[in-house]
Amino acid sequence: MAAAPTSVGRDQSTKTPSPIVFDVSQPPVIEGFSPLPRAKEENFKDKFIRKTKENPFVPIGCLGTAGALIYGLGAFRSGKTRQSQLSMRARIFAQGFTVVAIIVGVAATALKPK
Repeated sequence: MAAAPTSVGRDQSTKTPSPIVFDVSQPPVIEGFSPLPRAKEENFKDKFIRKTKENPFVPIGCLGTAGALIYGLGAFRSGKTRQSQLSMRARIFAQGFTVVAIIVGVAATALKPK
């Protein structure tokens, strides 16, 4: 008795996988996940105001540093060596104040609960 040939290869259709199309303008669809809404674009002025409200001592220190530097350069140009030296020392103090304000602001932000 001869066995009849089986058609194993004929019953299985060869399907080519369909290409996956990604739309980069939309977030990916993941079951059980909802993405956060995108934040609005923040321009320089809005960011500066927000950062100044978070830590107002940094801009104050920067203005103090710039003011002492400008006054010291003017005194140096006029030949007033004593005032020039004092204003340069004030500039160093203002720079130190600014650095401390930055460090305190970073520490406060890191320790703030989310």
